[in-house]
Amino acid sequence: MDFTSFLTSLGTSFFIFMVLMLLFTWLSRRPENSVVYYPNRILKGLDPWEGGSRSRNPFAWIREAFSSSEQDVINMSGVDTAVYFVFLSTALAILVLSGLILLPVLLPVAATDDNLKTQKTFSEIDKLLMGNVKDDSPRLWAFLFAAYWVSLVTYFLLWKAYVHVSVLRANALMAPGLKPEQFAVLVRDIPPSNEGQTRKEQVDSYFKSIYPETFYRSMVVTDNKEVNKIYEKLEGYKKKLAHAEAVYDESKKTGKSKGLRPTTKIGTLGLVGKKVDSIEHYNEKIKELIPKLKAEQKATLREKQQACAFAFFTNRVAAASAAQSLHAQMVDTWTVMEAPEPRQIIWSNLKIKYFQRIIRQYVVSFIVALTILFYMIPIGLISALTTLDNLKKLLPFLKSIVDIAAVKTVLEAYLPQIALIVFLALLPKLLLALSKAEGIPSVGHAVRATSGKYFYFTVLNVFIGVTLGGTLFRTFKSIEKEPNSIVKLLANSLPGNASFFLTFVALKFFVGFGLELSRVVPLIIFHLKKKYLCKTEAELKQAWFPGDLGYATRIPVDTLVITIALCYSVIAPLIIPFGVVYFGLGWLVLRNQALKVYVPSFESYGKMWPHINARVLAALILFQVTMFGYLGLKKFSSRALFLIPLPILSLLFAYVCKKKFYRSFCDTALEAASRELKEIPDMESIFRSFIPPSLSSEKADDDHFEDALSQVSRIGSFA
Repeated sequence: MDFTSFLTSLGTSFFIFMVLMLLFTWLSRRPENSVVYYPNRILKGLDPWEGGSRSRNPFAWIREAFSSSEQDVINMSGVDTAVYFVFLSTALAILVLSGLILLPVLLPVAATDDNLKTQKTFSEIDKLLMGNVKDDSPRLWAFLFAAYWVSLVTYFLLWKAYVHVSVLRANALMAPGLKPEQFAVLVRDIPPSNEGQTRKEQVDSYFKSIYPETFYRSMVVTDNKEVNKIYEKLEGYKKKLAHAEAVYDESKKTGKSKGLRPTTKIGTLGLVGKKVDSIEHYNEKIKELIPKLKAEQKATLREKQQACAFAFFTNRVAAASAAQSLHAQMVDTWTVMEAPEPRQIIWSNLKIKYFQRIIRQYVVSFIVALTILFYMIPIGLISALTTLDNLKKLLPFLKSIVDIAAVKTVLEAYLPQIALIVFLALLPKLLLALSKAEGIPSVGHAVRATSGKYFYFTVLNVFIGVTLGGTLFRTFKSIEKEPNSIVKLLANSLPGNASFFLTFVALKFFVGFGLELSRVVPLIIFHLKKKYLCKTEAELKQAWFPGDLGYATRIPVDTLVITIALCYSVIAPLIIPFGVVYFGLGWLVLRNQALKVYVPSFESYGKMWPHINARVLAALILFQVTMFGYLGLKKFSSRALFLIPLPILSLLFAYVCKKKFYRSFCDTALEAASRELKEIPDMESIFRSFIPPSLSSEKADDDHFEDALSQVSRIGSFA
């Protein structure tokens, strides 16, 4: 990419961001849009425009983001969100401190050499890269020492961040507020019960014998597949009934006094079949399903009990101790772990046996490996084929259009990056489904597993795949003539791929964060639904409900950017300002979204941090290995040996971090669990919070829930 195309890409991206920011300022002040731009505040009963959010100043949101504290983020969006901002600020600090030395030192060192003059084609940007330094030049010492500086800065800031996140997690767990999951443990792999003994009696007697003073009761997990189907169908008809009644009431106001009763067809998808009165039809369906649901609830609770349960304790210390203890001689029986939040539980996975889970993990790992392997082929082709020269060869009829100066400049600036971003958007749901297939018991755990898979995919396919794919395609004829030159060609071309990643990162932070801030797409979708589909308050809320930050994809993309920034920080120091803008702008925009927009769907109290730390270290090791290889290919191999200690230091740093911090992220420390609560726990409420909605009963004295209660001596039933 030439310098003109690069500036065009950067300028256009910045212009789009400014337009989207002004659009956000205008749209967010309008009262009818408040549910799109301030849903988190509205759901918490706060004034949407508190703190000057309705100001005409387009930069007022920046002042609000800067003035907010970490505790404000925790109060509005939880500890996980605060930990995410620790990651953003740490990545920003790594790049800022690295850039303070690398930019003023390495850019002049590279720019004042003339290695590229021997090449036929090179851009002005290439003169600022390490590739412009001659082989075996003493100038390469500066790049070698720069690798040490980047590494030491990363170690220091990651350590500080780990300590800070550990404190955040401990404070959250020690908080006096009542958290039901802290009084429960999940018990899996329960062995077959004795003849004449029910599953609940087996679980109760087992834990009562071990914890006679603190065990409260157990809840046996059931196979809820069929009852869930009926329950969801019933809830669906209730929503349709409310919608039909709202339509009928609206017709009374706009038409005849009696109104026009809505109708529906009872065939496939409501498109064919006999036309009937909607209100009467839905009422009949609800009346049919209620007794079916009750019958299925009874059958589920008595006949579909699984070899897993939740055990409840009267205090947090007992539950924390139980979750960390080995309860049986054989590890594949009576497996006990911390209970997830009730809203996080993946009920269908709880019954999966110990060795089945292990086998599933290996199978999923194999499938993910195949996915990464075979996705590298199309991504490599995208990187190679979306260059203008290759497009003109493959599609000759485009030559006349592509040769137009304005079109050529825009296509060179955006085509490969847009193709790559669209391609990556197709992957996350597959990886989430694979993670759940491993037998993971909670949504938070599945999101962390998905994030890991997506990170390895993006690094191996986007970073390595694009670099190798682009290089190999461009130099295929040279390699064909002289196969032994492949290593040299790859080394010489490695800095050349920096221009692709410069524009890729610029497109991500200006256009990506601009769309994030303006929320144009959610706004349009909401108003279309409001005008044509929504008739009830529940439908309106569903239309504007924002969801969470989407850690499964957001964190891997951020770690991809820090990987790119680290790996090119010395080879192409120009990437550093782009990384700084990405994480700085991301911090600002997402701070605004966390405080006003997104609503967390789960809380893991920072359990994602060890994984983030490990992936940043993986990126650092990749950078160190890349530098070692590149200096070797620059005929600086004898001095490049000085870089060998760096990967060893990184592995040692990772080992120390794991030994010092990781255990406290897997389990709740007993000193945290022993803190006093501000209120006496209501064990009945804690117990009831774990009952699935499809098994809840509206009758207070319903006998058929005895099995779900699983008490040693029955006290009463739940509402």
